[in-house]
Amino acid sequence: MEIFNLTLLQQGGPIMWVLLLLSIIGFVIFVERTLFLHRGQIRSMDFIDGIKNLLRKRRLVEALTVCEETPGPLAHIVKSALLHYNKPEDEMRRAIQQAAMVEIPVLERRINTIAVIARISPLVGLLGTIVAAIQILFQMNEAGAYANSALYSGLMAQALITTAAGIAVGILAQVAFYFLHGRVRALVHDIEFVGHHLMQFLLKDLTETEFEEGAQNLEPLENDLQSPATASGS
Repeated sequence: MEIFNLTLLQQGGPIMWVLLLLSIIGFVIFVERTLFLHRGQIRSMDFIDGIKNLLRKRRLVEALTVCEETPGPLAHIVKSALLHYNKPEDEMRRAIQQAAMVEIPVLERRINTIAVIARISPLVGLLGTIVAAIQILFQMNEAGAYANSALYSGLMAQALITTAAGIAVGILAQVAFYFLHGRVRALVHDIEFVGHHLMQFLLKDLTETEFEEGAQNLEPLENDLQSPATASGS
C-alpha cells in the first residue's frame, strides 16, 4: 500500500499537486468521452437496413420513431434525411451536411482539452525541475565552501520526480487523446457512409421500386383495355 501514500507528492513539491490536478481532469474527461462515444456506437449497417425495410413498406413514421429512440449521431443523420425524403437532391444533401455539422462538434467536445494536458504536463514537470535547481543554487551559495551534497539530495529528488511525473502524465494523456480521436474518426466515417448510402436509396433505389410497383399495377389495366379492342376486332 506504500504506492498510494503521499510520499512522492511531498517529495515532488508544489508542482506535483498541479500535475495531480491535470491528471485528474484528463482522467475524468477521458472516462466521460469514452462512455459518450460508446453509447453513440451502433451497428450502422444493421440500423440502415432496418430503416430501408421500413421505407419499402411505406412506414415513414415508424422509421422516424426508430431514429428518435436510437441514441447516437447516426440516427440523427438518418432522421434529417427522412424529413427531406421528398425534396430535391441538393436540398437533401444540404440537410444531411447541416446535421453532420451539428453532430461532429458534439463528438469532438473536450477531446482537445486532453491534447492540451498532454502538451503542458511535461512543461509543468520541467518547471518543477527548474525551480528545484534554483533552490539548490541558492542553498549552495548560502553554504559557501562548507556545502554538503547530502543536504541537497531532497531538492535533487524533487527535480527528478517532477520531470518524471510530467512526462508520465503527458504520455498517458497523449495515448488517451489518440484513442478518443480514433473513435471519433470512426464515427465520422460511419456518418459519411450512412448519409451517402441513405440518400442514394431515397433518390434512386426507392424511386425505382415505386416505378416498378406502378408498372405492375398498370399491367392488369392495360390487359383490360386491350380485351374489348380484341373482341371488337374479331
